[in-house]
Amino acid sequence: MTAYEIPTVPTGHGAGAKLARPVELICFALVVAHAVYLATAYAEGIWVAAPDGSGVASDFVNVWAAGKLALAGHAASAYDWPAHKLAEQAAVGHPFDGYYVWSYPPTFLFVAAALATLPYTTGYLVWVFGTFPLYLAAVRAIIGERIGYLLAAAFPAVLSNFIVGQNGFLTAGLIGGALTLLERQPIAAGALLGLLTFKPHLGLLFPIALAASGRWRAFVAAACVAPLLAGASWLTFGGDCWQAFAATLGHSAQAFLADDGADWNKLETVFGLMRILGAGEAAAWSVQIAVALMAAAAIAALWRSKTAYEIKAAALATGAMLATPYLFTYDLVILAVPLAYLFRLGRAHGFLAHEAAGIGVACLLVLIFPFVKAPVGFAAVLIVAALIARRALTQQASAPA
Repeated sequence: MTAYEIPTVPTGHGAGAKLARPVELICFALVVAHAVYLATAYAEGIWVAAPDGSGVASDFVNVWAAGKLALAGHAASAYDWPAHKLAEQAAVGHPFDGYYVWSYPPTFLFVAAALATLPYTTGYLVWVFGTFPLYLAAVRAIIGERIGYLLAAAFPAVLSNFIVGQNGFLTAGLIGGALTLLERQPIAAGALLGLLTFKPHLGLLFPIALAASGRWRAFVAAACVAPLLAGASWLTFGGDCWQAFAATLGHSAQAFLADDGADWNKLETVFGLMRILGAGEAAAWSVQIAVALMAAAAIAALWRSKTAYEIKAAALATGAMLATPYLFTYDLVILAVPLAYLFRLGRAHGFLAHEAAGIGVACLLVLIFPFVKAPVGFAAVLIVAALIARRALTQQASAPA
């Protein structure tokens, strides 16, 4: 039997071993802690809705406000920061400090407009609890067992996404779903990747992987869905909306990446790390581009090779996070996808030495982020990348000559 043949009989703590009881208990405790925190925060009026019934301003307010402007026939105003800020204040029913920028392509206005047909609080809850099952289903499908639901729900980044009302569940669901379907239903996988273009910076490496592995049906499906979706948004919301989006791209990049508008300590990327270490914008961009190019080269080589699909999929999901300069803690929900593939490999073939410990450290780094003003999530991504690289090298070393 070669190193990557699935054993027919489970053996102890190696291939087929069950999740250790202490790990199960820790995961269950994290899920309970997530639920208790959200319930308590809601009851105390610091999450979703305030005690007086007004809304609590968080990242979700930019989505609901943009949707409201689109429903009123002023979709392009979502990219007008003063107009959009007034819509945000109207959404929660009171003024607040700061501003939550709407920087998504007009394609995402379909989702925003649908949510804006609901009251703000209802829309918030429908959004986070409606997309959560997509994420859970993706991780469960990767692992192939019901324990996947528990592992997905326990992942620390889940709480961050719930708290701010972001799209981490949707992005992780689309990426995980696409990777799960790619081998058996490539057209459906490509369609999911086409939908992922609402966050184009997370899809930079997918065309490279598809082309390198000759998965042209998925490539064409994604290449069809993306422009069709863009065209539908052009017809629905108007060409001026796309013009406004294009005009604000530079402004948004300047505010968030150059001027620290989003706080570099919260950027879980090498760009953010370089900035908080005192590097200038040019130096940070140089390092970020170098990392992105290395990730692209590694993905191209890996996906052309005979490496196990689980390793390829895990590497692609991880590489997508390394290639972008713009990644926050709520985006780290995506990290559950490569972790699920590593768990699947461990269940099938046994965990490598210290692999489970590495997974635990990565999860711990995501967990402690609220208490540490540093891009510890980026360190977690690097650890997972190292674990995946080790898996790939182990398979190559054990392959017959």
